[in-house]
Amino acid sequence: MSAVPLLDGSELLGTLRRQAQNPSSFLALNDGNEFFRAAGIDGVVAYRSIGRRYWVQFAGPCAAANERVHLWRLFLDAADAANRRVIGVQLHADDARAAVDTGFTVNQFGSSYSIDLSDFTLKGHAFVKTRNMIMRSRREGVTIAEAGVDVPDDEALDAELRRIDHTWLRNKGWHTRELTFLVGQRGGRFQSARRLFVARREGAVVGYVSYSPVFGDRPGWLYDLTRRGPDAPPGVIEHIFFEAAQRLAADGAAWLHLGLTPFVGLDAEHTLQGGSHAVVDRLMHWIGSNGSWLYPSAGQVAFKLKWRPQLTTPEYVAVPGRPRLRDGLSLARATNAL
Repeated sequence: MSAVPLLDGSELLGTLRRQAQNPSSFLALNDGNEFFRAAGIDGVVAYRSIGRRYWVQFAGPCAAANERVHLWRLFLDAADAANRRVIGVQLHADDARAAVDTGFTVNQFGSSYSIDLSDFTLKGHAFVKTRNMIMRSRREGVTIAEAGVDVPDDEALDAELRRIDHTWLRNKGWHTRELTFLVGQRGGRFQSARRLFVARREGAVVGYVSYSPVFGDRPGWLYDLTRRGPDAPPGVIEHIFFEAAQRLAADGAAWLHLGLTPFVGLDAEHTLQGGSHAVVDRLMHWIGSNGSWLYPSAGQVAFKLKWRPQLTTPEYVAVPGRPRLRDGLSLARATNAL
């Protein structure tokens, strides 16, 4: 029983396919994460070491429902033996409740949104603006292609995507750092499991969206990494989103998950009895209303809600006992926000 790297990628991915329920679980495979496992349990706990004192755990334990709490407790025992303080982030309600029961303070961190692809449509008055944006992108000569299917997924494409990444980050400002941990990545040993759609105009890539696989009770894909070049016309991301959703549905995907947006959808009805901290709760609300300089949650949630998702899921952050300022700083370091 120890924290060990799972060097066999197929073993790790197979565990997620069998046991993962959180739609964001595939992001646990990002480079830089570590994995705890225990003898006799088909499951893993993904986390990232921050400094000498913290393990930041992602998306709760991945195991069968009747073993998740036990695996969580074993992970906490390992953290205690290593003199590490655990922060849990992007926990769903069951795992958040287990954290409360093991002495954690748990507050809602934000909400995630999901679309039932069997009912996906852009018909009706509610989608007039979205349809117009997609039509504008098409009039500008933009076409959508899937890498490795419609266009070669080769070094030439990778060079164009790296150019998009570079200019996207540069145009955010000198102070902007590329977020990690809570968002996906492009590349790495599990890239072949993702699907990537690119927007091209006059033969050049002007934007792309990467989708990660989702397992569990609502299988499908996670709308994950999005990049738009400065020369992309308005409506490009909507254009990619719509055509990708159609193809994913045609290929049999049941759900399209839009992922977590921090600091939005905060509601007292999602408060876990005996777990929340009032000051943290007020801080989350304040950031959601006033903290666009810290995280652009308003713009993100507006984009997601325009697609009329049918399912909203609260997600939580958990810290042991009384929250500390260093907890927030360590989480920010894990995500590369600091």
